[in-house]
Amino acid sequence: MGVRRPVSSLLPDFPWDTIASAKARAAEHPGGIVDLSVGTPVDPVDPLIRAALSAVAEVPGYPATHGTPELRAAAVEALARRFGITGLAAEAVLPAIGTKELIAGLPRLLGLGASDLVVIPEVAYPTYEVGALLAGTRVLRADGMTRLGPESPALIYLNSPSNPTGKVLGVDHLRKVVDFARQRGAVVASDECYLGLAWDEPAVSILDPRVCDGDHTGLLAVHSLSKTSNLAGYRAGFVTGDPALVRELLEVRKHAGMIMPFPVQSAMTAALTDDTHEARQRERYRARREILRKALQEAGFRIDHSSAGLYLWSTRGENGRTTLDWLAERGILAAPGDFYGPTGVDHVRIGLTATDERIAAAAERLTAE
Repeated sequence: MGVRRPVSSLLPDFPWDTIASAKARAAEHPGGIVDLSVGTPVDPVDPLIRAALSAVAEVPGYPATHGTPELRAAAVEALARRFGITGLAAEAVLPAIGTKELIAGLPRLLGLGASDLVVIPEVAYPTYEVGALLAGTRVLRADGMTRLGPESPALIYLNSPSNPTGKVLGVDHLRKVVDFARQRGAVVASDECYLGLAWDEPAVSILDPRVCDGDHTGLLAVHSLSKTSNLAGYRAGFVTGDPALVRELLEVRKHAGMIMPFPVQSAMTAALTDDTHEARQRERYRARREILRKALQEAGFRIDHSSAGLYLWSTRGENGRTTLDWLAERGILAAPGDFYGPTGVDHVRIGLTATDERIAAAAERLTAE
């Protein structure tokens, strides 16, 4: 019998395990910890969505991997209404059990292997790299296509607005990526989970007609309801774009049993149909952002990018781990920038996902000295 190699040995240490000591130190603060290290929602799920979930709780049968027709139609309509994305067919929408699962599995679902190259942003959500490692592909961090030289990548990940930096890629940049990918035969997967949280400049989808001229060939857009609908616990996301690529993902996922529970599909349909709750949640984050941004700047931090999304990409001009310790002494926990790539080493990611009371406490502690 051969020696089994654990799959976990292919992967880096889980980033949040490395800040346990800082978390413990922050928790010792007399006023309690303000945890701004993880982008998990803290506000309640809207009653409209909860009602849609419970209304079908008695349904006993298997759900469809492709999702209900109502869910797929609601997604198409929401993308057109909220972001100006046109030309999508309902058949080109596929629910995902949270977008992290989809991103981590995408290279393998597309059949990529050791000879293939996956391109990820230089400062990036760790799961892009994890997905490539799980599929055994090569990985290159690059924000510009010139770094690729003559290489023909199989998959290019984009993330705009960015996690962690909040940077937004403009129409011209996105068009160049699409043109490059089509010349080289690459798939572009655009993680657009923060598209509805643009603050200082507009954010556009890879499927926006201004970017792709209405041609979705080779393009996938990944969307999540975790942030503006507070559905992180529901694991509610979807992918859409090129009908042929979505059809291939569907066929594989049907065989693997990657099926979103039927009550969650019902909840997603309600969330995608209603814009009022999303606007209300967006306003909560806007207010928290203003309070936290002002306090950080008064405390001597420089905030880079951060024109969209749920994070303030901040630096004190030192190693991010040193800043992490400085914050922990004040009962605040952030995520060090090295979580997201070597070039993020002098930053920390500070989240807006805390209650109004905890955000106010963080602001007071930052400006106390």
